[in-house]
Amino acid sequence: MSRKSHFPLYVLFTLLLLSAMLGCSMLGAVRFGWHEMWHSSIFLNLRLPRIILSVLVGAALSVCGAAYQSIFRNPLTDPYVLGISSGASLGAAIAILLGLEAYLLGIGACALATGLLTIVVIYRIASIGNRMHTTTLLLTGVCITFLISAVISFLMVLHQDKMDSIIFWTMGSFSSATWPDVAIVAPIVLVGIGVVLFYCRDLNLLLAGSETAKSLGVEVERVKKVLLLVTTLMVAFCVSTCGVIGFVGLVVPHCIRLVCGPDNRRIVPYAILFGGLFLLLCDTLSRTILPPAELPVGSLTALVGAPLFIYLLYRNKKSY
Repeated sequence: MSRKSHFPLYVLFTLLLLSAMLGCSMLGAVRFGWHEMWHSSIFLNLRLPRIILSVLVGAALSVCGAAYQSIFRNPLTDPYVLGISSGASLGAAIAILLGLEAYLLGIGACALATGLLTIVVIYRIASIGNRMHTTTLLLTGVCITFLISAVISFLMVLHQDKMDSIIFWTMGSFSSATWPDVAIVAPIVLVGIGVVLFYCRDLNLLLAGSETAKSLGVEVERVKKVLLLVTTLMVAFCVSTCGVIGFVGLVVPHCIRLVCGPDNRRIVPYAILFGGLFLLLCDTLSRTILPPAELPVGSLTALVGAPLFIYLLYRNKKSY
């Protein structure tokens, strides 16, 4: 199918996403109808920002996953592979131990700062002059992730009274989503997605290898730096507001690739829609399946996404 022939599908799935947002907004411990919800402070101040934030984060993680899988030429790469999640988790753990969760953006600000600091360190280690070797970058990210995870485990052992709060944050949650969170994340995500869409053709060429892409006119080093910077910022801001939500950036773009093929000009638009829809539905389940308790949304993304991923891999195994 050509790009133009996919346009009606984009419109259809956009309407499906908007309908899901509307339907999910009516579900929860407090239920209300269409006319009541527009006058409800619960809907306007609690549920609506949570729904919008979950869609933004789902779209961002999926798009970043698609970009990373093309840059590193590895379908098993996800947005957290460079250590952003572990760095942000360390900042969140420190904030929780210092009692900063009572302050506005206390945990989020610390998580964002340490997440970005971790990436700066990894980039400096992996850069050779003006060049950035993706394999070295990937291996450095994995090593730093293990190192920081060990530090977090050590902190939790020393402060067992705070262990539950740290673990819950590292499994992801939108329970504390606010309009300021949406205002902070939305511009970064929207601009970042726009940049990735602009470089979709270059991402396709990078899949053929750096030398091939360079021979076809791609400024490989510049494209990699721009995309890694933009996607890193997107992931860092998302993690700082809702914690670590795994599996979305891995399973959504890969499932789309299995169905639609390897062209990022199709994968990225679908990743925006299905990533947002997937995380929205998982978050709705997390807050409605066992009321009044709430499950970490990260556990549901893996529980729901993994069987679907395995099924698609099994169905398409002859193509590998």
